[in-house]
Amino acid sequence: MEMNEANILIVDDNPGVLSAGKLFLKRHFAEVDTTRDPEDIPGFMKENRYSLILLDMNFGRSAKNTGQEGFHWLSRILELDPSAVVVLITAYGDVELAVKAIKNGATDFVLKPWDNDKLLATLNSALKLKASQDENNQLKSKQLGRNLAEQRDMPEIIFRSQAMQQVFETVQRVAETDANVLLLGENGTGKDLIAQAIHAHSRRAQENFVKVDMGALTETLFESELFGHVKGAFTDARDDRPGRFEASDGGTIFLDEIGNLSLGQQAKLLTVLQNRTITRVGSNRVRPVNVRVIAATNQNLFEAVKNRTFRQDLLYRINTIEIQIPPLRERADDVEPLAHHFQKVFARKYNRPVSGLSASLLKEMLRYPWPGNVRELQHAVERAVIMAKGEKLQPEDFFFRQADADGNNLDLPTMNLDEVEKQLITKALQKHHGNITEAAAELGLTRASLYRRLEKYHL
Repeated sequence: MEMNEANILIVDDNPGVLSAGKLFLKRHFAEVDTTRDPEDIPGFMKENRYSLILLDMNFGRSAKNTGQEGFHWLSRILELDPSAVVVLITAYGDVELAVKAIKNGATDFVLKPWDNDKLLATLNSALKLKASQDENNQLKSKQLGRNLAEQRDMPEIIFRSQAMQQVFETVQRVAETDANVLLLGENGTGKDLIAQAIHAHSRRAQENFVKVDMGALTETLFESELFGHVKGAFTDARDDRPGRFEASDGGTIFLDEIGNLSLGQQAKLLTVLQNRTITRVGSNRVRPVNVRVIAATNQNLFEAVKNRTFRQDLLYRINTIEIQIPPLRERADDVEPLAHHFQKVFARKYNRPVSGLSASLLKEMLRYPWPGNVRELQHAVERAVIMAKGEKLQPEDFFFRQADADGNNLDLPTMNLDEVEKQLITKALQKHHGNITEAAAELGLTRASLYRRLEKYHL
């Protein structure tokens, strides 16, 4: 008979039961451990993740055979591992108690003295049920991954410049490996598209690509969002839920704005990247994850390491390969093809009769520094397509913000408070080279408040 790879723990205070159980079960299962003392259970579970635990309902020191010790240790086992498979060992008179225990989380029960064939059938049935539950959980994780996943097709990256040609050549070389990648660059330079391109060119292309905005995760949500939680882990945890790492298992996880993590969050993330395992909130079950990590930030992480605001060991873990995405002002050759691309996209989207860009507009575009990079260009073209009166976009269809050398002076063409606030935010980001933390400090805002305003104004 083929050996089952499962490992079993038998807990019973009767040495004869333990000997007989181990002698029989080790012929059918890979490993069988035994203990007479239920107090040993936490230690055993810490050292091993058992496929099944065979647990007696009554122990010798109990004055009466009430089954209360069995209930207590069943509850304790499920606290340590909510997905544990527990089969109870009970006498004929305790069947009613055993049925009650099943309602409390036990998988099944066996009567003692047991019949070996019936015992084996009960354990195999319990393990099959467990395998089915694990398969369902894995399917849930995959479905969550599909729900969270970005587009699977190769994203369209428009460029003509030599600088971006070099970036894309690096992407193609790096993509076929499983090396972790760190993308550096100002806000709006297209780091998310580069991350998708790496995934699309990799061996993981048919699996999920899951993006996480690390800057938007609060301290309380960080672990639950990334690593998942089990039912009852906290007030609103009504069901087991896989986290983003499980959702991207086999694929790629994109950790955007990683420079905004607190030191405590960095330590938790480092542990997962080192061990390649996660533990859901409220559980002690360790789950392996196979993910490729791409991280991105607009901050100087090497300077942050010097200032002790970013862990050096985490930086080394995420930047096996480092790719710097140049700002749009340093790749002027890309402005025209990008502008034409966005004009066509938004003309179709809004059903507008706009067929191109005028020569005078292109000259203005090449003179403008685009502090918001490709994202600013995209939004500018979108607005112009909507507001344009003619078939070709003209300079007057655009609003070009005037930027001075140091970014401190404001040229206000309007007294509209929203427009003024938008300009102040743009100036602060330009002055601090896209650093969210420093820009927020200068504006007297929290990072979260600045993120809300960036979303409000599409910056």
